[in-house]
Amino acid sequence: MTDSIEDSSAPLMEHLAELRNRLIWSVTAFMVAMVLSFIVAEPILDFLLSPIEQAMRGLGDPNPVMQYTAPQEYFFTLVHISVVAGLMISFPVIAYQLWRFVAPGLYRSEKQAFLPFLLASPILFMTGAAFAHFVVTPIAMTFFLGFADSYSVLAALVPGLGDATTTLPATEIAPAVSESGIDIVFQGKVNETLGISLKLIVAFGFCFQLPVLLTLMGKAGLATSAGLAGMRKYAIVLILVVAALVTPPDVMSQLILFAAVYPLYEVSIFLIRRIEKRREAELRAEGLWDDEVDGDQGAEDAGPKA
Repeated sequence: MTDSIEDSSAPLMEHLAELRNRLIWSVTAFMVAMVLSFIVAEPILDFLLSPIEQAMRGLGDPNPVMQYTAPQEYFFTLVHISVVAGLMISFPVIAYQLWRFVAPGLYRSEKQAFLPFLLASPILFMTGAAFAHFVVTPIAMTFFLGFADSYSVLAALVPGLGDATTTLPATEIAPAVSESGIDIVFQGKVNETLGISLKLIVAFGFCFQLPVLLTLMGKAGLATSAGLAGMRKYAIVLILVVAALVTPPDVMSQLILFAAVYPLYEVSIFLIRRIEKRREAELRAEGLWDDEVDGDQGAEDAGPKA
């Protein structure tokens, strides 16, 4: 009895040792990538702040300026950037170590099914991140900074609206002398502006993983194309709720995220439908497909029609 217990524990210890080695490689890759990212953190910061720079220049500010209000704030801002950039750079190594740990326990067919999703996940994340940085963030920054300009025009058109408070455009310099009112100007903080940009990048990157998640569920038999098609109205509400939670509190960013993610839901339905057709063809070729049983099951998964 003792021998059998010792024999059964040996593979467990081997797996734990392998897991430790994989974790060491992953952590080492992350630390190296983080240090390298910290060396070039300032150019990365300039790149991440480029949308608000373009928005400020577009609104008439020839010399955009950002500030920090604590001695350690700028340093920890660079550390924050290096952590995020290091994780993104080291992700291929981390994913490879994860794959090497999991792959020996998978069948050949499971490896062939799982590997494309492992490759598609970082590509979709980078696509979502690029969409957020180059499309969504400039629109959001222009909207927020341009709101002061819009209010100034409205104050000029409506008598008495601008008497109590003089709201200046976000990027204009306050006049030297003001007879009445309070001059309101934009003085952006580096860490807060960076936080908005990174939040949008991460949110769009993860939301673009929807086809990978749903297609994996379809591959495992946990979701069907008919079932997802029948849940469209609930999916719309859920995507809107997620968009409201992960984006800054403005309707524009939420609608842009919804407009980008919902088509991915439809793409997931299309991909799962192709998987189901391929599976049906294989089962028919093997003589294992039953039109009555399998066809009725697909109809049940679709649910009641709205």
